This record gives sequence, C-alpha cells and structure tokens, in this order.
Amino acid sequence: MVQLRKITEENFIDAFHLKLAPGQERFVSNPIRSLAQAYVYRDQCQPFGIYDGDTMVGYVMVIYDYDIPEYDIWHMMIDASKQGLGYGSAALDRVLEYIKTKPFGPSDRVTLTCSKENPRALKLYQSRGFAETGEEDGDEIELSMTLR
Repeated sequence: MVQLRKITEENFIDAFHLKLAPGQERFVSNPIRSLAQAYVYRDQCQPFGIYDGDTMVGYVMVIYDYDIPEYDIWHMMIDASKQGLGYGSAALDRVLEYIKTKPFGPSDRVTLTCSKENPRALKLYQSRGFAETGEEDGDEIELSMTLR
C-alpha cells in the first residue's frame, strides 16, 4: 500500500536518490531543489516521500497559499524505475486525503501545474477531477479542483 511519510532528517537523503526518466527533467524539479523550497516555505509547506513499504518510490510537496487561499501540489515525481506501476495515481489519492484534513488552513481548492507535453500526468490529474483553469505559464498549464 502506498503511503506518504513526511520528509525528515532520517529520510531526506533517500529523496536525493530518486531519479527521473530521461527527458523528464523539463516536467518536474529535482527533490533537492524542492526540499530547499520546502525549507523556505516551512510554515505553509509539507514535503513527503511516497513509499511502498519501506522503499521511497517518489516525492511530492503540498503547499498552502494563504493569499488565495488554496492548496498547491508541487513537484510530484515517481522514480524512473517505479513508473507505470500505479504509484503516481495512489500517491495523488493520498495527497488529496491529506489536503482534506486542512493541515494549514481552510480551503477546498487544490491547484497544480502540468506541462502540456506530459499527457500521462494530465490524464492522471483529470481522472481525479482536476480541470484546466485557462491560466498558462510557458509550457505549463494550471489545473484546479474543489474537494468534496
């Protein structure tokens, strides 16, 4: 069963060992960069390792935007050796369950961005109820949903 575990001093090195498949660097930041952002936004952010048993198979970060307010999903990635096995789908479900607890503040809005050139990720997000907002930033499109 896929679980989210908070990134701590005990497991952050495991996140550094996660690898993207060739060409995916244009879709998502390396966990090292993401963890630096998590530190800067530590009062409104939670980075997670995505686990199958005791093995970290991916990484994701949830951040709360107090200005809007909304929850944002940043930098979700699955290790290249574990892609195509359903980890991304299961991890997204766990992330949405976490956000439903409203750990940082009240909001039912969840937003993320995705590359137009990443049809697998777009299909996954749309299958969970995310829809394009019409906002774009370069090759990234914004998707949003309201939790029920």
